[in-house]
Amino acid sequence: MLPAENLKGAIFMSINMLAFVVNDAFMKFLFIDISIYQAIFLRGIITIPMLALIVIYRNQIKVSVDKADWKYIWLRVAAEVGAAVFFLSALAQIPLANVTAILQAVPLTVTMAAALFLREKVGWRRWLAIIIGFMGVTIIVRPGVDGFSIYSFYAIAAVFCVTIRDIATRKLSNDVPTSLVALITGVAITIYGAIMLPSVVWVTLTSTHWVLLTLAAIAIVFGYFFSVLAMRTGETSFIAPFRYTAMIWAIGLGIIIFNDWPDNMTVLGTLIVVVTGIYSFHREKIRRDSGQGI
Repeated sequence: MLPAENLKGAIFMSINMLAFVVNDAFMKFLFIDISIYQAIFLRGIITIPMLALIVIYRNQIKVSVDKADWKYIWLRVAAEVGAAVFFLSALAQIPLANVTAILQAVPLTVTMAAALFLREKVGWRRWLAIIIGFMGVTIIVRPGVDGFSIYSFYAIAAVFCVTIRDIATRKLSNDVPTSLVALITGVAITIYGAIMLPSVVWVTLTSTHWVLLTLAAIAIVFGYFFSVLAMRTGETSFIAPFRYTAMIWAIGLGIIIFNDWPDNMTVLGTLIVVVTGIYSFHREKIRRDSGQGI
């Protein structure tokens, strides 16, 4: 693989993470005035037409999908809905950097789930990285101490939902278009938001709310688009660690928009999670190159 392709893939992954964090920041700002379900529903109304246009442009609306793939698509969709609800519920209550940091444990949980349920070989070094990574998450969450928020467990629940989503994604055949899966997911999340609307107070939106919703919708579509570009450009082992640029964006936007400065323990826990995640990616590359579980 050419170094230029790796560099391009790394840039795409960094933009992908920035897009998702920007979406999160706009949604968190909206939660000051409106409920998460109203925000999810209205964002979906804007996002779905954009995703549909992408699917139609790529002529994927009538793609034939195998029955076995549909099982994993619906599992993925259910997990994505759960991840969205848990993540946004946590995001509404705790700092952007904290909830983003907890989500960075996903590569470790995916490795663990792949070993337990897909029988992929994981050696003692990566198991040790997983354990130490979970210790980092515990430092961020800090259960039983002052400043602890029960909503941190919502973020942890989102991690497990995303893990199920990623495992289901691994089981999909290459014939299933990513944009079609993204569209189905967007529709499902929007429908869930609509179902939950009667349980919340509907707030009349201002022009500022609509601008924020539109920007959030555009950002999340960019996130979907660049996530595909990133994983199809360059070597995965080189590009994947750049997902941790999300922490740079989250800390920066958290400070600029919400004046949320991460404390020392959050920074320490985040560093542990990021380092163990990168190490796990490194060992995964060695495993693939050697054909052994390491």
